[in-house]
Amino acid sequence: MRLPVDPHADRARRAWVPCPGCDDARDCATCAGRRNCPAHWRYLIGNEGPRVHLQCPSCTHTWTLDTRPGRRGPATG
Repeated sequence: MRLPVDPHADRARRAWVPCPGCDDARDCATCAGRRNCPAHWRYLIGNEGPRVHLQCPSCTHTWTLDTRPGRRGPATG
């Protein structure tokens, strides 16, 4: 089931991280070069300190990411 885009999603608030739901940037040279790609960005819905809440505009997957050094996976706890 595909979720709707979060009502708090704002195109002006974006993040450039891989989507764990669809991995749509897998073959993108711009993303592989760690540059801000015009096609593969994520909505930055909000944050709680270093934990950011994201949504992929392609597949609408939502997740939380802990941005502290060494903790680039999904946030836990």
